[in-house]
Amino acid sequence: MTKQENTKKILKGGEYIINITDPQSVFIPEEINEEQQMIVEMCEEFVSKEIYPILERIDNQEEGLMNTLLQKAGEMGMLGMSIPEQYGGFGKDMNTYTFATEILGAAHSFSVAFAAHTGIGTLPILYFGNETQKNKYLPKLATGALKASYCLTEPGSGSDALAALTKASITEDGKHYIINGQKMWITNAGFADVFIVFAKIEGKHFTGFIVDKDTPGLSLGPEEHKLGIKGSSTRQVFFQDCIVPAENILGEIGKGHKIAFNILNIGRFKLCVSALGGAKRACSTAISYANERIQFNVPISSFGAIQHKMAEMAIRLYAVESATFRTSQLIATLENQNIAEGKEYTTAKLNAAEEYAIECAALKVAGSEVLDFIVDEGVQIYGGYGFSEEYPMARAYRDSRINRIFEGTNEINRLLMIDMLMKRAMKRGLDLLTPAMAIQKELMSIPDFSAKDNDALFNAEKKVVANMKKAILMVAGAAVQKLMMKLESEQEIIINVADMMIDTFLAESMLLRVEKLIGIQGEQSCNLQIDMLRTFISDAAERLYINGKHAVSAFAEGDEMRVMLMGMKRFTKAEPYNTKAARRRIAAKLIEEGKYCF
Repeated sequence: MTKQENTKKILKGGEYIINITDPQSVFIPEEINEEQQMIVEMCEEFVSKEIYPILERIDNQEEGLMNTLLQKAGEMGMLGMSIPEQYGGFGKDMNTYTFATEILGAAHSFSVAFAAHTGIGTLPILYFGNETQKNKYLPKLATGALKASYCLTEPGSGSDALAALTKASITEDGKHYIINGQKMWITNAGFADVFIVFAKIEGKHFTGFIVDKDTPGLSLGPEEHKLGIKGSSTRQVFFQDCIVPAENILGEIGKGHKIAFNILNIGRFKLCVSALGGAKRACSTAISYANERIQFNVPISSFGAIQHKMAEMAIRLYAVESATFRTSQLIATLENQNIAEGKEYTTAKLNAAEEYAIECAALKVAGSEVLDFIVDEGVQIYGGYGFSEEYPMARAYRDSRINRIFEGTNEINRLLMIDMLMKRAMKRGLDLLTPAMAIQKELMSIPDFSAKDNDALFNAEKKVVANMKKAILMVAGAAVQKLMMKLESEQEIIINVADMMIDTFLAESMLLRVEKLIGIQGEQSCNLQIDMLRTFISDAAERLYINGKHAVSAFAEGDEMRVMLMGMKRFTKAEPYNTKAARRRIAAKLIEEGKYCF
């Protein structure tokens, strides 16, 4: 396959490590169309008028308030955007839904209730329900007449979801299942009308059920007192001889893991999108405050230390946003291809989300951690006021922390990335071995230091990104070869490689976005985006070297370690770049606009 042909095909999940992407194939936020802009404005108006003025009332869990807000969102069509028209929704495309979710993600506790309802609460029925179940529940879930919740976690099974102890036994007449067990940390539990529940039939077959709130034997614990997202209803759900009709089995008996894991793939992507919205709001809030806060007779935004913080916020935001919309487009493109090939609608959607499970896990980690970084720096910019509950950063700080735990902890997601990558290499035709072997040969060759990049824009950056991919393949390939089946117990090494993958995915996504943007707007109007790109790549290359060094030092020794560490230096080399000056230019624009503006 030629290089030109290679750029036109749809990359498989994880294939970005070994192949190149055409900038024209990615979607960038600057391409937002008129309909999408209208939906964004509708969501912004809803959040600014209905949510922000009453955040304290929401945090106090005023009786019926969250239910009412979800009802209003449903009346405006926000709850049904991803539900097909035949079931009472609007059937919007993935990119449109991503734009809307980002805006609503800035709505603190409401965003959690919204995400739980529209994502893990509704999608199991949409993707795995039969037609009777879809017609019964989806129209009301789309309008907010019914609210949904998702019951997977138990006191003894968090990350190890399949260790659940909740059981279901069939009645003698075969018409009902009797469920007994306990679920905890259940979002929306306090007002949900429909619960997606996972239980083991006869203690063996992990299966999903649709359980209505008025089912006898279903009861709720008190509201949990949480560190953050205080307005989100979080309760335990108890099942004591809870009698559920057999027709409420969701999907196939014994195949509940397919529901749980596939819905979590989508949930991870959406969590990143929500975190992105929250991060943008926190960034803008911090910039505005820095412009207003006077110390030594000048705004603190005039100080280099503060400018560094603001610019770094913007750079990391831009990186995550670039990767988010790149993945959104990958999923949307594969969905459309599946449908064009005659696959059923929900199968097409599920297959597309599952294909990019590696990217979704990477985004979940990147999105939640960039939000944590920004709210932490936001508190620092506010100084003592940032530690006061009377100022907005305290709520943002508290609310952000859960995102590194939701939808699988970030540690689990890092481990999953590598596990999925290795399985695809062995079972699904993702050829990592050939490029890994080529890199081993390259390590033994003498690099041509006389060769220079030509002056074409981004040639140097493209080389750095290509070499970052080589570094990943070198370290991962050697670790697999050396440790084989023992690798799964070497979690520190796996996490090092996962972080290398995440940084590379973000760096390449930024590069593709800026390339495409320049094609639309011209190079002169994209100088600050170029600054952000080059600064991120410069820093990412250093992080890759550190992660690679730690991983190599953990499993290699002697000449092998020496050669690989030399390889790490070669593959993470980037030309010196004045990142201080670049950050000051970026900060100047943020100060002028008084908000995140990229």
